[in-house]
Amino acid sequence: MPEAVSYRIQDGIAVATVENPPVNALSATVRAGLLAAAERAAQDPEAAGLVLAGAGSAFIAGADISEFGKPPVPPALAEVVAALEACPKPVVAAIQGVALGGGLEVALGCDARILGPKAQLGLPEVKLGLLPGAGGTQRTPRLIGPAAALPMIASGDKVPAAKAVEMGLADAVAEGDLLRAAFARVRELAGKPLPARLNTRTDRLTAPGAREAFEAAAQALAKRAADEPQIAAIIEAVRNSFDMPLEQGLKRERELFVMLRDDPRSKALRHVFFAERQAAHIPGLPKETRPRAVNQAVVLGAGTMGTGIAMSFANAGIPVRIIETDAAGLERGRKRIADTYATSVKRGSLTPEARDARLALIEGAVGLEAAAGADLVVEAVFEELELKKEIFGKLDSIAPGAVLASNTSYLDINAMAAATSRPQDVLGMHFFSPANVMKLLEVVRAEKTSPEALATAVAVGRKLAKVPVVVGVCHGFVGNRMLSRRTQQAERLLQEGATPGQVDKALTEFGFRMGPFAMADLAGLDIGWRVRKATGATAPVADALCEAGRIGQKAGRGYYAYPEGARAGQPDPEVQTLIEGVSRKLGITRRDISQEEITERLIYPMINEGARILEEGIAARPGDIDVVWLYGYNWPAWRGGPMHHADAVGLPRIAERLAAYADQTGDESLRPAALLRQLAAEGAGFGSLKPRGGNTTKAA
Repeated sequence: MPEAVSYRIQDGIAVATVENPPVNALSATVRAGLLAAAERAAQDPEAAGLVLAGAGSAFIAGADISEFGKPPVPPALAEVVAALEACPKPVVAAIQGVALGGGLEVALGCDARILGPKAQLGLPEVKLGLLPGAGGTQRTPRLIGPAAALPMIASGDKVPAAKAVEMGLADAVAEGDLLRAAFARVRELAGKPLPARLNTRTDRLTAPGAREAFEAAAQALAKRAADEPQIAAIIEAVRNSFDMPLEQGLKRERELFVMLRDDPRSKALRHVFFAERQAAHIPGLPKETRPRAVNQAVVLGAGTMGTGIAMSFANAGIPVRIIETDAAGLERGRKRIADTYATSVKRGSLTPEARDARLALIEGAVGLEAAAGADLVVEAVFEELELKKEIFGKLDSIAPGAVLASNTSYLDINAMAAATSRPQDVLGMHFFSPANVMKLLEVVRAEKTSPEALATAVAVGRKLAKVPVVVGVCHGFVGNRMLSRRTQQAERLLQEGATPGQVDKALTEFGFRMGPFAMADLAGLDIGWRVRKATGATAPVADALCEAGRIGQKAGRGYYAYPEGARAGQPDPEVQTLIEGVSRKLGITRRDISQEEITERLIYPMINEGARILEEGIAARPGDIDVVWLYGYNWPAWRGGPMHHADAVGLPRIAERLAAYADQTGDESLRPAALLRQLAAEGAGFGSLKPRGGNTTKAA
């Protein structure tokens, strides 16, 4: 018997326990052990039945990710599930933690599923661009009905224990000892004809209205996810449970699984899965480093960002104090928080009790002295370096034991750290707006940031349900530095002959939810205009729009017109006239620009800047850049992030096109970066790079 699954007889019942820490993943040895246990229990005269359990805190968390992309090793999971289903004795799954993916498919091969109170069941393969490949799309509909199975499989969400029983996915939640409850279920089933197993059960498929309910759910789902091949495949597979016997349905399920596995979009989603996990491993951070406890947080500034950050702390159960310079500003911030929570209650996503508990964790104060006693201070004031340096200098003595973090989007963390006597406690924590919603947290490691402070910021980010990515110091860090290249090219495309609609269409067809100009109108053009005026930068078209009072949706006109408060912009001839005037003033002869060029001019310069970021060590891995763009800027997940997309396109193609655009336009910022040229010449991709370690910084 392989050691990954132990087998013993207890109280006349066979117990097979999966022991593959940390999460009992379905490695080849686990699959072999489960198969052997099913076969042994079937023949074991001492065993009245078989209980499957998992050691530690999980039942079976799913596939072994170390086997992804490698040749399959027998036995296949489908063979294991079939053996459990064929066992002549009752088989019961005792699920004390997660049973996900293949783990739930194993449980579906059993006669019953008894849950611990913290158990969670789910089929998350959809999040990797796949569908369950070992019977999940066939047995789940037979157990709970196709109309209920479809949204469960298509969402990939975990189902908590009580809900699983309510759905019929499990038999009961054990009140006391889980193993004893599973034994009782085996004895209840033993010695009499076993109930119909899912390979023969059809009652949920033939129930009145079952087909109609499924088709209604399928139609709504297909409309919402028209561009996601895994959703179409899941709908087909679940529909097959009506129309095919189990064996035929399983065969088609496997065909669909293989088709999705080989689809570039699925490969991109798997890349995202691994990139997010790799981002959690921080190069240069000693393994023995322990984060500080954060029992009291302070946020400086009660504006949009400050209140969103404060809500993130309260949502995670961490007491937080918002500090403003005056009572009026503080009151506006507190009202914004209350209104946001009220909206959540109205929508049903938050109970009144949870709202009250969160509001109770948020207190307000006027004056920087109120930061005393904080374990972590997050500064979220105006983007003015001298102001931030002054604040950090004062915080040095006001909050002597605290980690001091800035939420700056662009500015030099090293300069802020130098304003204190303890730069080792200073770093960046760049949240994304709205901070209480967006998942990304850029944790900016400054030149002298200590491992302990870095570990603290990362640990807090995870507790806030964010995805922390550690980056180095440079203007704009990773995300905004790359975004600035896209913004620059979008402006230049308008000057050269494109319209706002053409540019926005290029990005929405690429997969973004909004184009750059629709997004600018939504955010307000005056924000960037003020920054440009303060720094001496220019954007001729955007500046001209602002000078004409066209500052976006709030003014009813920006790059587009918004008549009578419309949310969707309409092309405006006045804008086209204005753009053509800017082109004449700059001496640019306008031309027709193809959609292909527009797309490449928007995407490839971002990739080029990503290469420079990797050259400088600002990001440790290409995957870290991808995670930043996926969670901070809504990059389409099925394209895997900009650096993964570059590898999919091919770096020689990207280098060649960038060089051609640099020659064509005279814009040397488009010239391929040294790393991009090198990898292209070698026929390699960004995915071949090894992580860089240590502190990363570049003069801002």
